[in-house]
Amino acid sequence: MLLYTLDLAGVAVFAASGVLATRDRNLDIFGVLVVATFTAIGGGTLRDLLLNHHPIFWVADYWYLVVILLSVLITLLYLSRWPPPGNLFLVADAFGMAFFALSGARLAFDAGHAAPIVIVMGVMTGVMGGMLRDVITARVPLILQKEIYATAAVAGIVAYLILRTLLVPKAFAFIAGMAVVVVLRLVAIRWRLNFPAVPQRSDR
Repeated sequence: MLLYTLDLAGVAVFAASGVLATRDRNLDIFGVLVVATFTAIGGGTLRDLLLNHHPIFWVADYWYLVVILLSVLITLLYLSRWPPPGNLFLVADAFGMAFFALSGARLAFDAGHAAPIVIVMGVMTGVMGGMLRDVITARVPLILQKEIYATAAVAGIVAYLILRTLLVPKAFAFIAGMAVVVVLRLVAIRWRLNFPAVPQRSDR
């Protein structure tokens, strides 16, 4: 029940980040809903397809779609009355990415896959929704920028794997791994930490 509640919360947060990404794109409400939906379920859908997990989670449980709709409406109502706080978009993305990264890692681990597959699956699950959101709204995806993003997901998944290997309860390992991702992302956002860009050789 705890993980299911967190799953719905992650979908709501990612849907909200999708709405925030459209606030300067002059979309109608249907367009906003499309972006929010792709953001919220894109990563989980890819996860289920690659792990051959059927039916796909939102097909088996329509409450995910209900949560997306409610999140979109609440976020739009908020934005109609108050401006979004400074880094709300990045903070919302951090929580959504953290949850889905650990969700993908958990399913891959429980399916018996090796650690490298667990890490790759978790990262793909965590970043795909955000990538779809950024591509649709004509932004450079965060994963392709210098920001500490996918590496935060890797760190959280590694922490999760270590705890699961030590036979720590699933729920605690999940929350601890998610906390690692969120803390790293928020620290990077707060102090603008990033990796140096790859130096480009200039032709003369």
